[in-house]
Amino acid sequence: MLTLTQALHDQIVAHARADHPDEACGVVAGPAGTDRPERFIPMLNAARSPTFYEFDSTDLFKLYREMDDRDEEPVIVYHSHTATEAYPSRTDITYANEPGAHYVLVSTADSGEGHSGEGGSGDGDRGEAPVQFRSYRIVDGVVTEEDVEVVASY
Repeated sequence: MLTLTQALHDQIVAHARADHPDEACGVVAGPAGTDRPERFIPMLNAARSPTFYEFDSTDLFKLYREMDDRDEEPVIVYHSHTATEAYPSRTDITYANEPGAHYVLVSTADSGEGHSGEGGSGDGDRGEAPVQFRSYRIVDGVVTEEDVEVVASY
């Protein structure tokens, strides 16, 4: 199960909405060995694409050095899908190289003009279109969906 704060949940959703129609991506780091997401790190989608995301290699290298210096690890690796459901694509599965991380997908398919979708676990308050917010473990190409618990604080 992924447990994260309402504030982190809202930051991830806001980033996905802000970058729509391009896919958004980022990391939430936490203290090594705790499985507790704490530090929100939005990244630039170097591909600037509505169908694909790619971390800039220089930015990613800097991020991993910084996390190492702070004794952190990537607890959540997130990105958005802008026209499809929040389920990992074949490409997402191929590039999932953090077996300990929670892979969060946010679908903003219902947020754009002319898009229709199934809604899903809603975040429809504040008059904004709903999003799907789902989490997976991806290990050796095997995708397992997990429950998400949003809490006020840890």
